Amino acid sequence: MKPVKYLMPTLLLCLASAGVWAQKTAADGIAEYRAMLADGNPSDLFEAKGEGLWKQARGPKNASLEKCDLGKGPGIVKGVFVELPRYFADTQKVQDMESRLLTCMETLQGFKAADIASTAFGRGEQNNLTALSAYISAESRGMKFNLPNNTTAEKTMYEVGKRLFFARGGTHDFSCSSCHGEDGKRIRLQDLPNLTQNPGAGNGFGAWPAYRVSNGQMWSMQLRLNDCYRQQRFPYPLFGSDATIALGMYLGVNGKGGESVAPAIKR
Repeated sequence: MKPVKYLMPTLLLCLASAGVWAQKTAADGIAEYRAMLADGNPSDLFEAKGEGLWKQARGPKNASLEKCDLGKGPGIVKGVFVELPRYFADTQKVQDMESRLLTCMETLQGFKAADIASTAFGRGEQNNLTALSAYISAESRGMKFNLPNNTTAEKTMYEVGKRLFFARGGTHDFSCSSCHGEDGKRIRLQDLPNLTQNPGAGNGFGAWPAYRVSNGQMWSMQLRLNDCYRQQRFPYPLFGSDATIALGMYLGVNGKGGESVAPAIKR
């Protein structure tokens, strides 16, 4: 048996190591987990598919989306994601990325926007729409969010989104703010961002579309918001509904200055 004096350095080293591990938070562990997955983020595949769909002639009119105006002029995709939702004069509506893509798919390619919006998630053109969202968001990766909030329609949509964010209802009397209305909250092991201000709003809004490892699916922001309503036990919103666009407007304006990392990877 070794003398005590030789065991002491080993014991102290073990205790020091235990102290280091004890200081690691659940958020640190999840961040490390995501970092390990990031190099092989499957969203890259959706991004590549979306770029092909953008340039491919399709639909009843056999046309591409290269003349689609997402806010910066026909065909321009770089920088548009960090300025959406916004007001569009041709539709006289505030639209987010997905609803604007539906408009372009209908007017340019001849698809029926209502049919695509009602298609089950992960099927047909709904799946293609998610891929297009991944491609367009990737073209703004690293840019700062700067949503326009100048027109009456944009300001109104922001206020509607704010009211929806704090509106309680459903069988569990939940609201968006129940989980994301203040600092220091978490569900299971994951910290929940405060979406009423930065950095939470920028980090939360700026990460979607994202690939979800837990279910092996790519989700756009529309689908993320719809699932939040499901978790609150609310009725499932229609895809591209004014409610989800208003919430996107509220989150996006709150996240001004935050950096877009989409398409990201989530647990």
